[in-house]
Amino acid sequence: MKGSGILSALALASFSAAQTPAGFEPVVEQKLEVAFGTKSVTPGLALAKTDTARQPTIGLSTPADGTYLWMMIDIDASTNFINPGAGQPATYLHTVIRDFKASGAASADGVTTLTSTSNTPVAWFAPAPPAENPPHPHRYTNLLWEQPENWQVPAAASQMLQSQKSGFNVPKFITAAGLSAPIAANYFNVTG
Repeated sequence: MKGSGILSALALASFSAAQTPAGFEPVVEQKLEVAFGTKSVTPGLALAKTDTARQPTIGLSTPADGTYLWMMIDIDASTNFINPGAGQPATYLHTVIRDFKASGAASADGVTTLTSTSNTPVAWFAPAPPAENPPHPHRYTNLLWEQPENWQVPAAASQMLQSQKSGFNVPKFITAAGLSAPIAANYFNVTG
């Protein structure tokens, strides 16, 4: 019994350290710093659509000396945009931007801001959940990967990014894109 208590404590600690929503795969434990203007996102923070109209600033509180790929998805979308209640739950791909790099030294709080001059392969598309009855929050999940050196979007991954936005499958994308597991994540909620 003593061993099972330790395992339960470890499972709880692992769950509480996740920066991705409960049940989301892959689970990511390192926090991706996400800020909309002066609003810094803690996992699960509720924001208004107006708060999220512009692309956020992202960063890492660990050394950031590589090149990174950032993605944002809505994991609470519906396959029916006109009548969401009549559709099936589906993940919707909003944004994938490549070539993020550290933009200078870490701030006083130890966060290194990441910036990119790219807006590809999928440009910023702000959260826009429809009005639903009853209203419910959509969890916008942000993922960050180390981008391999000289990385180009493979054909299979490119096809997913352009034609499979509704029902987007993150684990399949990771494989198709030749990426490792995401290194950081965060999510926020927006209600339509």
